[in-house]
Parts: sequence; C-alpha cells; structure tokens
Amino acid sequence: MTLLAALQNCRDATVDAEPAEEKPVIMNLTDDVEKGALHRTLGARDLVLLGIGCVVGAGIYILPGVAAAEYAGPAVTVAFLMAGIGCLLSGLCYAELAAALPEAGAAYLYAARAFGTRPALWIGWMLMLEYWLANATVATGFVAYLQSLLLDLGLSIPKSLMTATVAPPHDPMPAIGASANIAAVLVLCLIGFALMFGARVTAHANTVLVAVKIGVLALFLAVGFTHIHSVLWHPFLPASEGPFHYGLGGLIRATSIVFFAYLGFDAVANGAAEARNPGRDVPFGLIATLVVSTSLYIAVSLVVTGIVPFRQLDVPDPIARVMRTIGHAELSMLIKIGALAGLGSVILANIYGHSRISLAMARAGVLPRRLATVDTHSGAPRAGIAASALAAGIIAALFPISILADVVSIGTMVAFAGVALSLMRLRVTAPALPRRFRVPLGGIVLHGMWLGIIPIAAFTTCCVMIGVVFSDLVVQARSGHSAALIFLGAYLVVGGFLIERLMRKERRLER
Repeated sequence: MTLLAALQNCRDATVDAEPAEEKPVIMNLTDDVEKGALHRTLGARDLVLLGIGCVVGAGIYILPGVAAAEYAGPAVTVAFLMAGIGCLLSGLCYAELAAALPEAGAAYLYAARAFGTRPALWIGWMLMLEYWLANATVATGFVAYLQSLLLDLGLSIPKSLMTATVAPPHDPMPAIGASANIAAVLVLCLIGFALMFGARVTAHANTVLVAVKIGVLALFLAVGFTHIHSVLWHPFLPASEGPFHYGLGGLIRATSIVFFAYLGFDAVANGAAEARNPGRDVPFGLIATLVVSTSLYIAVSLVVTGIVPFRQLDVPDPIARVMRTIGHAELSMLIKIGALAGLGSVILANIYGHSRISLAMARAGVLPRRLATVDTHSGAPRAGIAASALAAGIIAALFPISILADVVSIGTMVAFAGVALSLMRLRVTAPALPRRFRVPLGGIVLHGMWLGIIPIAAFTTCCVMIGVVFSDLVVQARSGHSAALIFLGAYLVVGGFLIERLMRKERRLER
C-alpha cells in the first residue's frame, strides 16, 4: 500500500461497532468522578496542527544549521528525508495502536498491554527523558531567539539569567557556574499555565502559533529560493574528516540528531484520549503530520545550505542568518518572531504529551496519584502539566543545549522501538482489539510475535540510530567530552533503581 493509499484509508475509514463481549478490558479510570475525565473535543484538523506544532520547530529553526555544519553538509537534506522515512515506519505503528487504544499514555500504555509492568516502566522512564530533554532543549533555543530579537530592539536578558549552571564541557568534566537559565524556566511555566485551560483552548492557541510559523516559513522559502547558489551544494556530502564528521558516518549521525524532531508522533497519539473520533482522526493526524513536516524540513534545508556555506551554519539562528546574508536584514526580525512561534508551539505540544503520559502512569500507580487528577471544568490534568513544565525547567536551568541535544534522540528512538514491538505482540495476544487502521504489507506469526514488515523495519531503524548515537557519545567521551554520556548513564542507573523498587512494592502488594 502506498503512503497516499494509507492516508486515504485512515481518513475515510468507517468505524464499525465491535461486539461488546469481544472488546478487551482496557484499564480506564476516566469515569472516576474524583479524577474527572479528559474531554473529547479534538478533531482531525486539531490533531494535524498539534503534530505540526510539535514537529515543525527545533527541526526547522535550530537543527539544520548544526547538522549541516558538524555532520552532513548540504546532505542534511538527505538526513531529513531518511529520518522522515524511518519515522513513517514508526508512525504507521503508532497509528494502528492509537486507533485501537484511544487512551492517554501512548507508548507507555501500549507496552503495558503488550509486555507487562517492567518493560512498560522502562518505556515510560525513557519517555520522561525524551520529553524532559526535548522541552529543555527547545526552551533553551527559544531563549536564544528571544535574546536575539531583544537585541534588535535595543534590549537584552542578563546573561546570568539565560546561561545554564553547567557550562559546555571543554574539559573532561563540565564546569559549574553561578548562573542558571531562569529565562527558560519562565518560558516553560508560562506555556504550562496556558495548557491548564484545557485541550480546546490549547488547540486554539496552537492553531495561532502554527499559522504564524507556517506563514513566516512560506515567506522565507519564497525569498530564499531566488537567492540559491547551487555551487554551495558541491560536494553535496563532504568527504569524511573523522568519526561521524561528514561522510556516510556523518550523514547517519545527522539523521539520528534530527530524529528527535519527530517526537510529535507521541503527542498526537496521546491526543487519542481527547479525540472525538480516534479510530479515524488519529491515524490521519499522524500521517499528515509526517508528510507536511518532512516536506518543510527538506525545502528549508535546501535553501539554508544553498545560500550560506555549510561550515558557517553552526549558529543558534540559522534561518535568520540566511536572511542577513542575502541582504534582507529587515526580514530577520520577522523570522525570529516566526521562530518564537514555532518553538513555542513545540513546547506546548510536548508538555501536552508529557502530562498525558504522566496521567496514565499515575493512574497505574507508578507516579503519585495527584498527577492523575483531572480538573472537572477544563478537562486538563493540571498537576501533571505543572510537574512536566517544572521538571523540564530545572533541566534547562542546569544543563546547556550541547549536552541535552546529544541525549534526547535516544529517548525518542527507544519509545519508537517499543511501539513497534508492542504492535507485533498485541497482534497475537489481543486479536480482538478494534483495529480501525492496520499497518500495510503484512507479516507472519512466529514465537508469539507478529513479524510484520513495517514494524520490523521500524524497530531495526530505531536500533541502528540508537547504536549510532551511543557510539558517538563514546567517541566524545574518549576525546574528553564525557558530560552527555555521564548524564545518560546516571539517568539509566536512577531509572533501574526506581523501577526495581516499584516492582518489589508490587510483589509485596500481590502477596
């Protein structure tokens, strides 16, 4: 089945009523009066805009410059295409499971149904890493663009209020300073406050932000395409200059970096709990998000590398840099406003998704039950939203973007791999699930798993990307830059301790 056919299938699918006795029992506490219920107010358009709001942000305004300058050169365009293809595989797996299990929790919920408590806890723990670091990274980028805009207006944020406590690691161990990125904390808290008014208000706010950033990007592309110098695309993939520094290794590393921009898939899947027609609208939202976002990534990266030599793109605002290069400094301010709207919508969508996962884990007894409380008026899990924003804010205040960006992709790819495995398992253990959308191309059943072509390809892609990122972290550690690897190792150790403690508690309760 082609992508177009899959998109049409999930858009036009009819929702057939399943016999009540054939439906599996799904842990669902949304009828609990004390906790309230999430309100089903989102339509297909809202889910598409939520996905675009989450995906089109850092991947457009920050990552093309870094990925081109450090890893792939003009071939960063290919990196976005490869990441898009890999994410399509995972997106199809998400689409089937989100339509079949339209509850908050997404990857955590699927793993819990497929494999039980311990694997689900590990998926949940890695999802926490994914959302915390993604929000911290994007908030740090937001502050950088805000500072640049304020400087244009003759204003500025004090450096001590926008510099992380841990300095970028130029020595074997990172230096500790007296500053903290308080500005990023405030940005996260303000956006978290906006989310507390409920999914309907969140959808309206996200629509405005998406409209602004898409309009600015359209202007950028219209102006930029007339100034491209194709000679800057040669060589398209520069020869290797060291491990993961250009060449094929650099291209794969760039792909692994831009992978995290597609975290929006999990946010859309979490939206199934608040979708009016999840069986139809969630698959459509996932696939449409991928098509629109990947197209924008490719177009923007072609313009950026076709105007500015790729080695000069290692800046926090590459798109604004392009406008200054072609003599449109007056548009630079507009580009920065678009970037703020784009990054703001990413933070909004990420906190939305993170709070819904926290809600699911709290209902399962893994997190404090306070996080499972849903405000009866707005339908928003306010405690979960506040906790998500504050946790990401603390990380943004303490750690620089150079450490966060290296680790965040691992959480994304672990979640995507877990979704692929959960799909293969649930095809066998829960055949009665109301699958209103099915991944195409088929597969075979072997040893209690449905080995589908799509989920196998998705799982393999994620494992390769995890291996690439981890290998690069080891290379960095050997060269004296070990902060990212230390951060990841400490997080896994703490997670292992907490998970085993929860498992012992569960065993005691069973006895």
